[in-house]
Amino acid sequence: MKVCIVGAGAIGGFIGARLAAAGQCEVSALARGATLRALQSHGWRLRQDGELVQAPARASDRPEELGAQDLVVIAVKGPALAEVASRLGPLLGPDTAVMPAMNGVPWWFAHGVFPPESAALACVDPDGAIARAIPLARVIGCVVHASTATPEPGLVQHHMGCGLIVGEPDAAPSSRVERAVALLAEAGFEVKASQNIRQEIWYKLWGNLTMNPVSAMTGATIDLVLADPLVRRFCSDAMDEAARIGRELGCAIEQSAEDRHAVTEKLGAFKSSMLQDVEAGRAIELDGIVAAVRELGQKVGVPTPNIDALFGLARLFGRVRGLY
Repeated sequence: MKVCIVGAGAIGGFIGARLAAAGQCEVSALARGATLRALQSHGWRLRQDGELVQAPARASDRPEELGAQDLVVIAVKGPALAEVASRLGPLLGPDTAVMPAMNGVPWWFAHGVFPPESAALACVDPDGAIARAIPLARVIGCVVHASTATPEPGLVQHHMGCGLIVGEPDAAPSSRVERAVALLAEAGFEVKASQNIRQEIWYKLWGNLTMNPVSAMTGATIDLVLADPLVRRFCSDAMDEAARIGRELGCAIEQSAEDRHAVTEKLGAFKSSMLQDVEAGRAIELDGIVAAVRELGQKVGVPTPNIDALFGLARLFGRVRGLY
């Protein structure tokens, strides 16, 4: 099986290194710049459990050099996806599956939920270029439950979690999902197939919706965000709005916001991925994590005053710093 990792950063590098080390498939990487040079010089590198995992890497910035794949894993940041999608053609054979392993609401999320004429998410795929480059029939949904970082290009540091959830957007069982699950399990991931991948996406988003932008704007670790009663209440109110939207979309969440906060508190003082992006001067993923929730709220008629305020503040924060 041929697998290409598109975006060998913290998550893509984590998945690629584990797959390459397991040796059950042919793994390549579509990368550029310092990450490409590091992969070509040192191969895949992953620090995990006090050990350095290394494996040879085939990497290029030219997709035509890598050729058609069986599975393409996309692990870029949301703002980069449209440009990346436009370059995927040489990687896509007749039966190639594409598995985005990204934060937030994916471009395909509303397809199959709303009529085709109203299913596009303007904030995520404003001109439909992503949907044209990656047709829904190719997509395997994926949710990542892992914390990783890149202390230097081409080197991944694993902090916690090895969870992956994959599933077909139409919720049907499929042989390609079974193959992906088996391959990822062989590489040591705690992976499961889901018959409601939208629900899994929405549940993860429900927590990230507030913790990511609030920590990014304040510079606070998540324990400090939750320790402030006023901020905690604001986050809960925004999460309640998202939960109401989820019910309308068929993605009901049984927990309360306080239930989720209690789980998050157990993780201690950690930096959200968006805060890490701010500190590194990278563009922040507001559209997929916050703006898309607002847009879906408008589609189903759920008012979102707290999410609106959160998005407005985070958008202004990002624009002032050149990160949005």
